[in-house]
Amino acid sequence: MTVVETDRVVETEIDTDRIDMAEESSELTLDMLFGALEKMPVPEGVKVEIVEGNIFMSPQRRAHWEIIRRIVRALEDKFGMDVVVMSDVRIDFPGRLNGFCPDVAKLADDATQDADGRWDPEDVEFIAEVISKGTAANDYGAKKATYATAGVPVYLVADPYTGRCRVYTDPKGDDYATELTVTFGSEIDLSTTTLGLILKTDKFPRD
Repeated sequence: MTVVETDRVVETEIDTDRIDMAEESSELTLDMLFGALEKMPVPEGVKVEIVEGNIFMSPQRRAHWEIIRRIVRALEDKFGMDVVVMSDVRIDFPGRLNGFCPDVAKLADDATQDADGRWDPEDVEFIAEVISKGTAANDYGAKKATYATAGVPVYLVADPYTGRCRVYTDPKGDDYATELTVTFGSEIDLSTTTLGLILKTDKFPRD
């Protein structure tokens, strides 16, 4: 297991004795990892998720949150305040130890939580991730492949450092068949997707 700290997150320590024993016996689980994380002194405002068994922690910047807020607002304007949308909430995806916490996740209207309070990735209709410098490789790599494998119809990556969005649709296997790049300031036409909306990016801030 690796704890990766990005964008100058305060260094922390984790008691790995139980986790090391579990790794040796092949019993390591997401619940075990997240349970250990709950005991860590993680600073407020730091996003924590597990990608392929590795723990990533990155602080949320103002530009990061502003983009998230505007995407959520667009979804609420389209689908109403009862839309099932969340931010930084754990969803367990296919693959080994993938406990992602998407910046924005929209689920089907009839999506429900299981007995453990978990959401089913099959109910996810849209995901947006806002790039952090230290985790960009995940957003374009392991997470994109996992979202495609899970059949997420629309995956959007917003990059406040380059001022561009990439939109992936039509999942095929572990990749997306269609990719669109849009510069901040232009509209993203998602009218033919499950969202059925035009997403404006003219107010997306750059970092």
